[in-house]
Amino acid sequence: QMQLVESGGGLVQAGGSLRLSCVTFGRTFSSYAMGWFRQAPGKEREFVASISWNGGTTYYADSVKGRFTISRDNAKNTVYLQMNSLKPEDTAVYYCNADRSSKMGSPTGWVIDAPWGQGTQVTVSS
Repeated sequence: QMQLVESGGGLVQAGGSLRLSCVTFGRTFSSYAMGWFRQAPGKEREFVASISWNGGTTYYADSVKGRFTISRDNAKNTVYLQMNSLKPEDTAVYYCNADRSSKMGSPTGWVIDAPWGQGTQVTVSS
């Protein structure tokens, strides 16, 4: 079973940037599409971005398109989320996970593969 450890969150002013990292253990990382999700207080967890097993294809939620970039390093078993031009509405706990159903990373039909990690808190002040 894959284990996930997210890091890189923090407090930043609107317009600032953060880079999140998610290190995985216990499975062949390069066999899986990976994604980032977030959950704001009082809201359901939502899709943010995903990337195919080889990094060749990426998907983004409309709310972050053009501001966030997902990438991966299969040699380091790590997926990243570069977040620029942050807005207060980006405030949430951010989580990563793998897709059990497909290597391609489409958010449609995503099946969570691993237990959720502890996440990393991102707080954007106005």
